[in-house]
Amino acid sequence: MIGKMNQLLLARSVMRRLVYGSTCNRCIASQLSSPPLVVWREVHKPSSESVVMMSDQRLIFSGQWWRMMSSTSEPPTKNSKSTVVRKEDDKDKKTSGDSVEKMEREDEVAVSSYWGVSRPKITKEDGSVWPWNCFMPWETYQADLSIDLSKHHVPKTFLDKVAYWTVKLLRIPTDLFFKEKYGCRAMMLETVAGVPGMVGGMLLHLRSLRKFEQSGGWIKALLEEAENERMHLMTMVELVQPKWYERLLVIAVQGVFFNFYFVLYLLSPKLAHRIVGYLEEEAIHSYTLYLNDIGRGKIENVPAPAIAIDYWRLPKDATLKDVITVIRADEAHHRDVNHFASDIHYQGKKLQESAAPVGYH
Repeated sequence: MIGKMNQLLLARSVMRRLVYGSTCNRCIASQLSSPPLVVWREVHKPSSESVVMMSDQRLIFSGQWWRMMSSTSEPPTKNSKSTVVRKEDDKDKKTSGDSVEKMEREDEVAVSSYWGVSRPKITKEDGSVWPWNCFMPWETYQADLSIDLSKHHVPKTFLDKVAYWTVKLLRIPTDLFFKEKYGCRAMMLETVAGVPGMVGGMLLHLRSLRKFEQSGGWIKALLEEAENERMHLMTMVELVQPKWYERLLVIAVQGVFFNFYFVLYLLSPKLAHRIVGYLEEEAIHSYTLYLNDIGRGKIENVPAPAIAIDYWRLPKDATLKDVITVIRADEAHHRDVNHFASDIHYQGKKLQESAAPVGYH
């Protein structure tokens, strides 16, 4: 009796050794309804974290090696595997791969929606999906082309003359460098034109926080101007691919002009806004020359970029001429806003005392 018990204990220990041996991290047994057949295989699915998947009666622990065993008395050799087993292996790998991809997609959705900031589905009026993340349909508009392009502020005071001749002097190197390359000139102009609104809006924002006072809407108005100028640049980049030295020039000019305008706005906001008003007058002149060359055929009137069509609500068959026309109208509005802001300061008032022209395009 004792001998039989010893044999039973010995057999049990051998089976445990086979199942929980040092070469295995974990063993999983599954019973088959058919005659016992042992199938040994090693599965490895690379993953950054341990993922558990269940498919039928299989368990796969990704990221580690696991030995899987079905019930029988002993494992067969590699040569004894049948064709059916090989097909099962291929099917298992495919199923496992699909499961991993499905779980990864579900994880991505969970991560992106966890904070509740995922963008809802937005469509155009025709039902097509809105393609832009940089601006939304409610931020688009139709440019007011009826604005008077010939308006000019005649410099009278000393600061007005300083502003006027500063802009005229800045035009000289621009003319020498770009000459009649109006596309490149416009691109460079927009990299500069987008700075004043951002600087002015930022400083007014800080002033509002510091002095606990309202801004009269001028923070939003100036930031709208900066964003509008940036959209001009995004459009021009679609039309004109800047060369490496032009990109280098943009970096240098932006660094110098930002710091110059920042200090100037702190010292004299009325002078800063007057300079921008004259810069916008020069922009109107430059875009008029651009349109003249398009009309003469010196510059090809190519189709308008998609971003311009959606931003300005242009017709689908709009051309470069249409794009430059609406950009010029925008510059005329910016001219009016900055000359108006300078006039408020000249009258000894603060900007918040006069309602800001928010949405003035």
